[in-house]
Amino acid sequence: MSDPLLEPLLARDRRALAQAITLVESTRSDHRERADALLAEILPHTGKSVRLGITGVPGVGKSTLIERFGLGLIDAGRSLAVLAIDPSSKRGGGSILGDKTRMEELSRREAAFIRPSPAGATLGGVARRTREAMLLLEAAGFDTVIVETVGVGQSETAVADMVDMFIVLLLPGGGDDLQGIKRGVIELADLIVVNKADGDLKATAQRSAADYQHALRMLRSPTQGWTPEVKTCSAATGEDVMAIWEVVGRFVAAVGEKGVARRRAEQARAWMWNEVGETLLAELRKHAEVKRLVGGLEREVEGGRTTPAAAARRMLEVFHGR
Repeated sequence: MSDPLLEPLLARDRRALAQAITLVESTRSDHRERADALLAEILPHTGKSVRLGITGVPGVGKSTLIERFGLGLIDAGRSLAVLAIDPSSKRGGGSILGDKTRMEELSRREAAFIRPSPAGATLGGVARRTREAMLLLEAAGFDTVIVETVGVGQSETAVADMVDMFIVLLLPGGGDDLQGIKRGVIELADLIVVNKADGDLKATAQRSAADYQHALRMLRSPTQGWTPEVKTCSAATGEDVMAIWEVVGRFVAAVGEKGVARRRAEQARAWMWNEVGETLLAELRKHAEVKRLVGGLEREVEGGRTTPAAAARRMLEVFHGR
């Protein structure tokens, strides 16, 4: 028997889509079983969108750029879904979830869907269920999906493992400022966009773009068949924002359907092993005997009476019933 969310989801019912994403984000075991069944049903209806990842430091203008970019895509006849991952508090676990309010005009468009999600304990600038949410968005008919990451450093690179094209948004500033850019992020970039190229910063942005283009020549391209590009734009004025879509078009043409399919197949395999790791860790934390041991082991590690490796082995031995 099909899930009651299936038909309205495929009919592009926004309420059903929101409910489905909430379902796959739930950690309840009964919800996980239902979510897995629903995802299996929608799989034949997925894979037809352009998947883009956008990252950048806080204050670089990710939300402003995405709104301008999204409005341009919708005006051109496309539909857009944005998964905006917000940082979670390490103390209380709460999340700001402010991106929807920062994209107010875009959120009012019928052809747009914005879903803020807390990153929780997941590293990589994305929520654990971001990949599954992307599948639901594709099943609901969105032909462009953007994952906007939390923008907090090198861990952002995880988003590159779930999208077709990885875009890094940077602030104007050349010379010594290049030293402050995380090489791990730059190495994975298919496109670098220097934002805020307007007013007094326009010339600086252009110089920065030239510096980054030079730096990219010394790095191996992360995508076979594609040479990473550098562009400037102003999200505030809208100048050259839609030039990003032209680059996306060239990227898709250069990589080809087979290249995109190959990348997605590799990502699916990596996703499987990542899920194995996440699930095993969750089961370990829930194990009754491990829970009784963990406090003492943590105190021993903190006091230098045992090594982290030895404590970890002890937990695993108890978990396996040895």
